[in-house]
Amino acid sequence: MTMPTRTLGTTGPHVSALGLGCMGMSALYGEADRAESLATLHAALEAGVTLLDTGDFYGMGHNELLIGEALRTAPAARREQALVSVKFGALRDPDGGWSGYDGRPAAVKNFAAYSLQRLGVDHIDVYRIARLDPDVPIEETVGAIAELVEKGYVRHIGLSEVGAGTIRRAAATAAISDLQIEYSLLSRGIEDEILPTTRELGIGITAYGVLSRGLISGHFTADRQLAPGDFRAMSPRFQGDNLRHNLNLVEALRKIAEQKGVTVAQIAVAWVLSRGADIVPLVGARRRDRLTEALGALDVTLDAADLAAIEEAVPAGAAAGARYPAAQLAHVER
Repeated sequence: MTMPTRTLGTTGPHVSALGLGCMGMSALYGEADRAESLATLHAALEAGVTLLDTGDFYGMGHNELLIGEALRTAPAARREQALVSVKFGALRDPDGGWSGYDGRPAAVKNFAAYSLQRLGVDHIDVYRIARLDPDVPIEETVGAIAELVEKGYVRHIGLSEVGAGTIRRAAATAAISDLQIEYSLLSRGIEDEILPTTRELGIGITAYGVLSRGLISGHFTADRQLAPGDFRAMSPRFQGDNLRHNLNLVEALRKIAEQKGVTVAQIAVAWVLSRGADIVPLVGARRRDRLTEALGALDVTLDAADLAAIEEAVPAGAAAGARYPAAQLAHVER
C-alpha cells in the first residue's frame, strides 16, 4: 500500500494521510513498553507515515527523547521524510501535576531550545502552544514562533485547541499552517464555527482523539481496569452510566463495521478521513498491531449510504459526558 498524502493548510507541509500521535508512549495511559514503542515508531515510518506528533511535556521530555531515538535509529530515507509536530507551554511539577500554560515570547524560545536538543534535530516542522495562555495575547506567542521560523528553527506555525476568534487573530499575525484539535464521531464541536474558519483561512486540521481515547476503538469494555495514572479514570465519558451509554453507541457502530468487513476502529478513523482532505487524523497507537489496524482505515471507502448509517448510529452530540474533566475544560477555548 502506498500511503496517500494530504496538506496541512495552504502554507503547510505535505504529510501522510494519517499521523502518529505519540503521547501514549510516555504518559497518561498507564505503562508503555519502550521497545514496543520504538518498534511502532519504526513501523509507522516504514509504512509511509510522515507526521509524528508530540509535546515537550509528554512524560516531561520522555516522549521527545523517544522520538529522537527512533529517528536516530531509523533508515536514513525514513528519517529524512519524517515531520515532527511539537506542542509546548504546559507547566508541570515533579509530582506530575499541571500548573497552567506559558506563552511568553522568552518562554517560547526556551521551550524550543530544549525540544531541539531532545529530538536531536536542527528544526521543528510544526510548533504550537498546547493551550492558550490566558495572560499572554496570542499575537505575542505566535510572533515569537514566527521569529523562530525566520531563524530556521521552526518550519511552520500551528495552533492547538483554540476557538475561531483566536484563530483569526493568530492568522492576522503570521501564516498559520495547522490547528490541532479533538475531532471524532463523539467530539464534533469544531463543525459549527472552528472548521468553517480554518477552511476560510486555508488552515489545515490535525485531528487527535479520533478513537476518543480508545472508547470507540471496539476494544474497550465496561469492566476494564485502568492502570494508575490513566487519564481515562477521571474522564467523564468513561464513568458509570456515561460509559455504558457510550459503549452502546460503539455496538451500533460495530454492526455497520461488520457489514463492511472492517473493525470498529477502522470505520471510526475512516469517518474522520471522509470529512475532508484538509483533515489529517492522528492515531494514538502504542503497539504495532494497533498501528496496523489503524492503517487499514486507508482502504475503507465510505459511500453515502455508509455515512448515513453512521450518522444514524452515532449522531452529532450523542456522546454522554464531557471530553475532559471540568478543570481541564477551562483551558480549552471554543
